[in-house]
Amino acid sequence: MFNTLHLMFEEQYNELWVAVDLIAERIRSLGEFAPGSYAQFADLTSIAEADGVPTAEQMLADLVAGHEAVARTARTAFAAAEGAGDQSTADLLTQRLQIHEKTAWMLRSMLA
Repeated sequence: MFNTLHLMFEEQYNELWVAVDLIAERIRSLGEFAPGSYAQFADLTSIAEADGVPTAEQMLADLVAGHEAVARTARTAFAAAEGAGDQSTADLLTQRLQIHEKTAWMLRSMLA
């Protein structure tokens, strides 16, 4: 499964890199400074880092859990954006939520 997973992980990495940039731009447009260092990201994450070298199946399961965690966070942030009348942030969160839910579903289908 190496080649298949390698390509899929690369695709996810690239998509998430773009997402981080869009989110950072939204944060800046709201007049705040976006986190930009690995240390800042590590302090803000709710996703546990894997220990050792996980199996292919564990990598997929970890990735599912990560996408599900991001979806939960997006839902929480969506409520805050909606409450603040911030349609632009709500739209960004809606798009992210759709991507993370779809990706988690597709990854779960690989584990079944």
